[in-house]
Order: sequence, then structure tokens, then C-alpha cells
Amino acid sequence: MSEQSDTGPFAFSAADEVLAKAIVAKYPAGRQQSAVMPLLDLAQRRLDGRLSQAAIEYVAQYLGMPRIRVMEVVSFYTMYNTGPVGRHLVQVCTTTPCWLRGSDAIVAACEAHLGVTCGETTADGAFTLREVECLGACVNAPMMQIGDDYYEDLDPQSVVRVLKALGQGEAPPAGSQSGRQTSAPAGGPTTLTTLGSPGVAGE
Repeated sequence: MSEQSDTGPFAFSAADEVLAKAIVAKYPAGRQQSAVMPLLDLAQRRLDGRLSQAAIEYVAQYLGMPRIRVMEVVSFYTMYNTGPVGRHLVQVCTTTPCWLRGSDAIVAACEAHLGVTCGETTADGAFTLREVECLGACVNAPMMQIGDDYYEDLDPQSVVRVLKALGQGEAPPAGSQSGRQTSAPAGGPTTLTTLGSPGVAGE
């Protein structure tokens, strides 16, 4: 549940204020406005994933920025939401590397399973589906982000498994869904395949 209403006044809690000050302190004197992105993220997390106009104005005042400059950040990045989103925000990357690896099929599987198209939210408010630009996991394409988790090396079957698990209140393991180790070659390692190989740490 939200700690604050997304339609009423907004202010950081005492705990959030401590965190906000620590975030701002990371930036050199005169550059504190660079903290706008993490502060917006902090505010959004207090409103169930949606930034209200009051929260945007609060962050602008907090950093001494014109509101329009904060709005420019909010409207540019897909990580910020100014409208309602489901409990699970499913963001499928369809940029070139993911597209070459079959992101069209991933989007289709999501739409078929959820019964919505990109940009829509399921009737029960559980899932919002979006198509987004590069999420930075190109070597593990195709992939999607749900909340703070990346699900990589997807195919239509693994996508449905992840969505079903979330719908049942479970926490499906993030990362590669094909079982490969981090970003190793999809077919398995081709060099340094044994502990006795030259150059292996701890040999």
C-alpha cells in the first residue's frame, strides 16, 4: 500500500529525508541537482510506482530546480510513471539486439497471457505491459524488466512461467531463464573450461 496518496500533498518521511540527504551529498558543491533522478525514484517508490504532480514539485523545490526541468527528466525516462501502473510493471525491451533475438515473440506471449496490449493494464490491476528501449542487458537478449528485476534469455515459454509465478504471489528467480551462467556464451564456455587451465584464478 502507498505510504502517501498520489493525489494529495507529498513530503519525504523522516527516514526518506535521511536517505535523500545522503544521496545529495554524493554530488559536488554546485552539482546537487544531479541527484534529481534518484530522488524521483525515491518519491515514486513511496507512491506505489507512480509520481504525482505534488511529488514532482516537491523534488523540484528540494533541489532548487525549476519544475519544468524536473518534468523534462520524468517525461524522458521510461523508469518514471505519471499514470497508474499495475502491481507488476512488465517492460519488454524491443531495441535492435533484443529484436534480433526474438523480442516480438516475447511481446506476443505477454499480450496473449495477460490479455492486454502494450500500454495497457490488466483489469485486476496486477500487470501493466510496456514496450521500452534498451535496458542494458543486450548480451542476454531478449529480456524484460519487472520491478527491479531483469529476466533474461527469454523465450515465450519462460515468459509465461515468470508471469504465472508473479500472478500467484511467487517470486520467480531473476536473471537468465535459460540456465546459462551470467553472460557466458549461450552454448557454454569455450575457453578455460577446467580448473587446470592456465590463468585460472586460484590454480
